[in-house]
Amino acid sequence: MIDIDPNGTGLPGIEQLRVIVGAVMTVGLILSVLALIVAAIVWGFGANSSNPHLSARGKTGVLVCCGAAIVCGASVTLVNFFWGVGQTV
Repeated sequence: MIDIDPNGTGLPGIEQLRVIVGAVMTVGLILSVLALIVAAIVWGFGANSSNPHLSARGKTGVLVCCGAAIVCGASVTLVNFFWGVGQTV
């Protein structure tokens, strides 16, 4: 039986890589908020100008931004969940 676990100290630069990944997650969340604001503005302009295409694009943008924020925020939890599922196979 082989039993191998992730090694957080096996390679140099692992801690710096964790810091970089955390920074990228932060940038992703900030960009999601910015895009959400822009999409909500587009949605509002579309609704107020009786432009259904612009309004629909804004609604879609809001949903996509919320989905992106969910993925950014839950990425570590998702990876850990699937790591645990993979260990039971």
